[in-house]
Amino acid sequence: MWLILALLTLWAVAALYVDVRVRALRVPVTLIYVAVIIIVLFKLKGSGWAAALYLAAFCSVLAWWLTLRPSNHGNWQPNVDRTAWAEMDGDRVVIHNLRNCDYRSETDYTNCWSDRTLSLSQIRAADFFLTNWGIRFASHPIVSFQFGDNQHVAFSIEVRYKIGQAYSTILGFFRQYELIFVTADELDVIRLRTNYRKDEEVYMYRVQVQPEVARAMFLTYITYLNKLKNQPEWYNALTRNCTTTLDKQLAADVNNPHPWNYRLILNGTLDRLLLKLCVFS
Repeated sequence: MWLILALLTLWAVAALYVDVRVRALRVPVTLIYVAVIIIVLFKLKGSGWAAALYLAAFCSVLAWWLTLRPSNHGNWQPNVDRTAWAEMDGDRVVIHNLRNCDYRSETDYTNCWSDRTLSLSQIRAADFFLTNWGIRFASHPIVSFQFGDNQHVAFSIEVRYKIGQAYSTILGFFRQYELIFVTADELDVIRLRTNYRKDEEVYMYRVQVQPEVARAMFLTYITYLNKLKNQPEWYNALTRNCTTTLDKQLAADVNNPHPWNYRLILNGTLDRLLLKLCVFS
């Protein structure tokens, strides 16, 4: 019990230090919380009342933390300053704010945004890409759908960075980043990683499904995409990341349910898990 309370207290301290929105108050508020914990520790010396007070303090921080709300309004970096959404009319799909930047380098690009009209009946296949940057247990998955002979629309679930932000694994467990479904042409989201970013390797696999299942997968992405347009969500390194956000829904689409696996978090070897589950051809 005391170990659990210690871990909960550690999380509460970190949440206050990271997520208090007024920067000048972060250190004072955190120090006050730590001081209260220490006073309780010495005054009550491990009694049941101390445990109850520790739990009450944690619950108070958690209740405040859950009131923090994500937003679609922010000083976003240019490559994520628009969110994609889609209109459906029978077989016809119009994707708004599809990204297809003209890259000159990783950080130098123009002409990113356009609308694209597609036909669901033209979906032929789905491809799975896994990008790795040299860390064995950390990769980034992207799913791309082939329309007809030469159109590909890819979905990459990412952090939506504000100007000046960069990724931090620790901050990813708190409420610092909004979630975005980057919806892009393969010439953008894949070529960015193969041609312009350094020290990244990209692996491609054909998902072993019939076209009608690929269409169901595509619609799963579109449904979540439209949900985020009106109900933004926080990115979370554990529960709302590039792998876990749609894991259950996509597994249901391909009729291949599976128990939770650590590779969904340590996803550098996610391709091996999917090969084992016969998801790839």
